[in-house]
Amino acid sequence: MKFGLLIIAFLFSACSMRTDIPLEFPTPPPPPAATPLPKLELKRDAELEKKFAEIAKEARGKVGVAAVVLETGDAALLNADDHYAMQSVYKLPISMAVMDQVRQDKLDLDEQIGVTKEDFVLPGQVSPLRDKNPNGGVFTIRELIRLALVESDGSASDVLMRVVGGPSVVQDYLTQIGINDMKIVNTEKEFAQNWDNQYQNWTTPVAAVELCRFQIQAMWDSIAADGAKPEPTVPDEIKNKTVRLTKFTETSLNALELHRFMTDAVTGPKRLKGLLPKDTTVAHKTGTSGNRSGITAATNDIGIIYLPNGKHLAVAVFVADSPADDKTRDSVIARIAKAAWDRWNK
Repeated sequence: MKFGLLIIAFLFSACSMRTDIPLEFPTPPPPPAATPLPKLELKRDAELEKKFAEIAKEARGKVGVAAVVLETGDAALLNADDHYAMQSVYKLPISMAVMDQVRQDKLDLDEQIGVTKEDFVLPGQVSPLRDKNPNGGVFTIRELIRLALVESDGSASDVLMRVVGGPSVVQDYLTQIGINDMKIVNTEKEFAQNWDNQYQNWTTPVAAVELCRFQIQAMWDSIAADGAKPEPTVPDEIKNKTVRLTKFTETSLNALELHRFMTDAVTGPKRLKGLLPKDTTVAHKTGTSGNRSGITAATNDIGIIYLPNGKHLAVAVFVADSPADDKTRDSVIARIAKAAWDRWNK
């Protein structure tokens, strides 16, 4: 009997013992904030800079150029610390700021965003989204970025600006990654409302090249984190427009996708790409203003040119306040890119 009571007492005490079961799981640490890249020491090429200056004369305006081989620091500059109106070039930093929020899980590329008529840019401004959907619609963030970068859609860009939190948030992102000589102030719609507004949204050519350098480095870092080669010459995922889902994480897929949108850009085929071999991979973003009193405020192209030797040439060319015609302005950009290609492609 005593033995039975002892067993009952033991079982009772065992049942009454506390077992600590976690009621909540620790929150995973957030992704680290983006940080500036180490400074790239430039080795300037005086002869190529003279060539740039000669080509630039044909624009009969102000031309700013920065061309830098990312692996070596070889560089040629022309008026590269002056300010130039970005026009649609600024869609790249806006898209990058959105992608950074995606990286931090604040946004999702498949998140659907409502777009109304009030979001449309004005008649005369480029917007396939508006033209194909006159009553508005619902679009994923991924599609809005594609429209902004591939087709230079002003309505898509303005909606992305709204989604990310406004110009100040984009500006904060640029400061965070160490780019100080680039200013984002207005929406695309505001460009058309006041001619002078475009000049408030400016960059230096050096800052534009640094933005391109940061974008491609982010792609390389994401690929490296997945165990792939950190600095691909021309990744199959870009060249063939395909993605092997088993190889890449969502973060690296996103980084590849933004870069792919830049390579798919349909605007400015006669600018950076104009005189390069047809199979050259160029990831770029153009910008073009209207014309007032015979003067075009901005004809721009910035991007990364993949060289045959496996290196990467970042180029930014801004043709400002030029009375020259479209063909001449585009030709100036193309000839400058070709001169840099000829100098560094071997």
